[in-house]
Amino acid sequence: MREIIFDTETTGFDPASGDRLVEIGCIELINRVASGRTFHAYYNPQRDMPAAAEAVHGLSSTFLSDKPLFASGVAELLAFLEDSPLVAHNARFDFGFLNHELRLCGHAEVSMDRMIDTVAIARTLHPGAKHSLDALCTRYGIDRSHRIKHGALLDAELLAQLYIELNGGRQIGLSLAQEEAKDIVGAELTAAAVVRPVRPARVFTASAAELERHAAFVATLKDPLWHQGA
Repeated sequence: MREIIFDTETTGFDPASGDRLVEIGCIELINRVASGRTFHAYYNPQRDMPAAAEAVHGLSSTFLSDKPLFASGVAELLAFLEDSPLVAHNARFDFGFLNHELRLCGHAEVSMDRMIDTVAIARTLHPGAKHSLDALCTRYGIDRSHRIKHGALLDAELLAQLYIELNGGRQIGLSLAQEEAKDIVGAELTAAAVVRPVRPARVFTASAAELERHAAFVATLKDPLWHQGA
């Protein structure tokens, strides 16, 4: 099973008001394990970067001024995404910006059916708790000490670890290892698992000598309970 964890950085909160996507980071998972394949790109938003947004991710207009337009790199991005499910934290935000950019350059939108929202998963598992990426990383012991500012690829890497934890953590690796062992050994492993050595039946009845010793012991008892009231 292939899934893509992704995160975006933007100039603001609302693409309908002119905000643009400026960075995207993607992590490939195969069977809920990071494969090592990633996609990362910065984009020129063709507009100024608001100070509030720059304070969050540190991407200035000057830094982005020589970066390619989203349209010029969209083919490479879509080739990486393929038709895999897309996992994001507060996914409607990231899907909104991704689909806005796709519309602007004449591409079909990504179907919302492909969306997996880790905030929704966390709310189900931990109702009433904080569900920010930082709070959930703390809950699951995921190290984010190197995260000074938001960054799309860095946040996607943290989210990949969180997504694995939300879906069973290390138990996933255990079950996958078991499945791999079955694939490697195949029918021989199955056959070996059901073969048991044949042992003779155990005898649990007392022998004549044991019965004789028991009767001798009982005869030594003075006024046993089973004789009282007889």
